[in-house]
Amino acid sequence: MGAVRRRRRRDPPDAHRRTHHRRLSGHRHDQGRNGRASAVNTDDISGKVALVTGGAGGIGAGVARRLAAYGAHVVLADVDAEAGARTAEEIGAAFVRTDVSRLEDNQAAVALAVERHGGLDLAFLNAGVASGCGLGKDFDLDRYRRVMGINLDGVVFGVHAALPAMRPGGVIVATASMAGIVGIPQDPVYAANKHAVVGLVRSLGPQLEPLGIRVQGLCPSFADTGILSGDIKELLDDLKFPILDVETVVDAFFALLASEGTGECWFVVPGRESQPFLFRRAPGPRGETV
Repeated sequence: MGAVRRRRRRDPPDAHRRTHHRRLSGHRHDQGRNGRASAVNTDDISGKVALVTGGAGGIGAGVARRLAAYGAHVVLADVDAEAGARTAEEIGAAFVRTDVSRLEDNQAAVALAVERHGGLDLAFLNAGVASGCGLGKDFDLDRYRRVMGINLDGVVFGVHAALPAMRPGGVIVATASMAGIVGIPQDPVYAANKHAVVGLVRSLGPQLEPLGIRVQGLCPSFADTGILSGDIKELLDDLKFPILDVETVVDAFFALLASEGTGECWFVVPGRESQPFLFRRAPGPRGETV
């Protein structure tokens, strides 16, 4: 039998911030201790300009559909030109073929939003793929670089491209994953790039707050999207592990959008209300926490 560990008091989140300019959601929101968000103000989304990467299907398409229904001007970006154009036509959005692993493609997507609508209020950096790349004998260098390019560079390049066009009060949301909070032995490369996205969000939140721009992370568990396939899908089916439907993740996105936090990573898991994950503070010198 292993040693019994003493339970420690959970520290408050280290990245919870408030800003006081007008939010994209239009809400004055007090999360209190439980981190729950108020309902989104759809009237204040109307007329806003939103860029959605990975918008051809799955979570990106679900968010884009609802943004368009709320009256936002949506620019869809995806590497799949056929599916992206089809989704854009369905919701009345603009579409630009975008390989998010290329900085110039991200800049072109933002340029289209500026050309059509004069600026940017929301960037949902959502494009992502499973790695299909192990370490050791299963390692594939080309695959590794491609996956890191999409899942990590795609967020870094997306933020870099969006910032010059982002209006005060704007929001950048990056799709990370619960794999960015916990380890995933079945896909350590995926977990590595999603942990990096979480670190980026937590760092950019306080950095960009003085500019009136919020940065938030969305961390869903396994969701019913194109990423969920192959061995992991079979394993989850065998275990009867609950899978999130896309609309549940979309609901969490809009709860996050209605909040006033920045630098937070909102978990989305079956059977629980989405809210910011409470990271422990790091130990510092002389017994302090940082």
